[in-house]
Amino acid sequence: MSTIDRLDAEIIRLLTADARAGVAEMAETLSVSRNTVQLRMTRLFDTGVLSFRPIIDFAAVGLPLQALVSVELDQRLLDSIIRRLADLPEVVEVRIQAGREDILVPVAIASLAALQELTASIVAIEGVRKTTSTFHVSTPVPFRVQPLLQKLTEDAGWGRSTPAVLD
Repeated sequence: MSTIDRLDAEIIRLLTADARAGVAEMAETLSVSRNTVQLRMTRLFDTGVLSFRPIIDFAAVGLPLQALVSVELDQRLLDSIIRRLADLPEVVEVRIQAGREDILVPVAIASLAALQELTASIVAIEGVRKTTSTFHVSTPVPFRVQPLLQKLTEDAGWGRSTPAVLD
């Protein structure tokens, strides 16, 4: 379990706006010392609250279609199915679900024909019972965390004295 306060949330907000923002620039914007920002960022990374990974515009690299492939499967073969899914380059993530489908698989593909081939490959995996594909059309609310962090830290203050607890 980790804790954050409003200063941590503001550092995350600045990094969300510009992941290449420098420590000195953020310190000036937040009116705190450079050392404070550096220590906070180190703690956020070390505790796993914050991590960086590139965000790829799949359309820009020739994969204009994104889909979510829901997979119903034989639960006894879950581990081997996950390993086989990880071998498919178009699979960008595998999420275990609770609900009607067992696994949700975001994929990036070049065409509908490519999706058909991919889903045929997925159905061919031993233990996969059925797939259902849903297409990504647009993203009217892009991935965001700031409203949630603001709510989480609204009573936390600016400093470590009253941090919000993250489960």
